[in-house]
Amino acid sequence: MAGRTAADTLMHNISWEVPAVTTVKRADARKNIESIMDAATACLARDPDVSVADIAKAAGVGRVTLYGHFESRATLVAQVVERAIQQADEALGGVELDGDPRAALSRLLEASWRLTQQYGALIVAAEQSMPQEQFQAVHVGLVDRWKPLMERGRRDGSFRDDQPLAWQLTLLQSVLHAASGAVYRGEIKAADAAALIDGTVQAALTPPGAART
Repeated sequence: MAGRTAADTLMHNISWEVPAVTTVKRADARKNIESIMDAATACLARDPDVSVADIAKAAGVGRVTLYGHFESRATLVAQVVERAIQQADEALGGVELDGDPRAALSRLLEASWRLTQQYGALIVAAEQSMPQEQFQAVHVGLVDRWKPLMERGRRDGSFRDDQPLAWQLTLLQSVLHAASGAVYRGEIKAADAAALIDGTVQAALTPPGAART
């Protein structure tokens, strides 16, 4: 174009190059975040005390890059746990909860344990590094999935109704978390955990004087 100066040409090129560079940087950042999250999930599942340096190494990034996306180890753990809970909630959506409430609860507990086992010591890491209020908050979605089943079982006499529902829901979470910790410490075998969880919860929810089936 007539009259275009060298400066005009330079600015024209920059105007096209900057958005392209920015897009690449954003894509790289998303890739790094995903790699860090995946590596943290795998590392924390094996060792709840794994260091940030080891997580960064597993993710193929430096510590500076990791801290550029997550301001602290606790922040990283919290985001990993939130993602794991979301994935678990989606998986539990496929569990059949119709029919006998006690049988449905057994299916839900077994599925919940499989997911808990998949994430291994991540639950232990979450309990160690997250404030109790935050730890409980990320479980709201799972509790909402258990709650309708518990309410139905309480109405038809399958579950005892002389205790607060909130307490019984806390019991379910606590038994699953206790089993995860017990397996990690070697107190019970992972293969035995599902039956122990179901037996413990079903016994606790059986109405007083009712025979367990």
